[in-house]
Amino acid sequence: MNGFWTTQGLGVWIAAFLTLFILSFLYQDNPFYKFAEHLFVGVSAAYWMVMGIWTTLFPNLIARLFPSFSLVKRILPEMADNPPQWRFLIPLVLGLLLLTRLLPKVGWLSRWALAFIIGTTAGLNFIRYLQSDFIAQVRSTLIPLVSAGPQGISWGGTFSNLILIGGVFCGLIYFFFSKEHKGAFGGASKVGIWILMITFGAQFGYTVMGRIALLVGRMQFLFGDWLRMIP
Repeated sequence: MNGFWTTQGLGVWIAAFLTLFILSFLYQDNPFYKFAEHLFVGVSAAYWMVMGIWTTLFPNLIARLFPSFSLVKRILPEMADNPPQWRFLIPLVLGLLLLTRLLPKVGWLSRWALAFIIGTTAGLNFIRYLQSDFIAQVRSTLIPLVSAGPQGISWGGTFSNLILIGGVFCGLIYFFFSKEHKGAFGGASKVGIWILMITFGAQFGYTVMGRIALLVGRMQFLFGDWLRMIP
């Protein structure tokens, strides 16, 4: 308890109790869990609001519209000599239109800004996903059936290539609904189902392992930093 009254010691005790409050949900929903949950959501919302103001709104809007503003000169001196860029009034108006959602009588105006945001985001992400996901996956599938190694044919690499190409082929057949899944076509479709289930299971296992890693980290904090049971 000697270090309890220091700032670091008090922070450790607060973090430990909040961790226990969250873990108490494993027993049942209770006021301690709700308090920690509401505190986490409130602090996170406040933190990201402040971060959004100083990392997005201020440099991308205020500093461009009012570069001679004293606060801009102090924080972003490299932008102080730039002329005002009045075209940024358009995102300012769209942002204000989003806030009309809070006013029932003029809330319909927010649809214009929302439609612009969704349309622009969909268009930009479509190109990005097309390049990073679709084209990249197609390129990764176009591989030779026989893999060559330094001493001739690499049987391990060849087997891996066959599994990859066959798995992709059977997975695509499963989603081909213009032909009834019977015979060899149906057998390939069933193999595609197994490939999909193995893939989803591996992704789920990876997610679970990530959560387990978080749990291990909190246990190390509780038994190490808080209780001092881990040297």
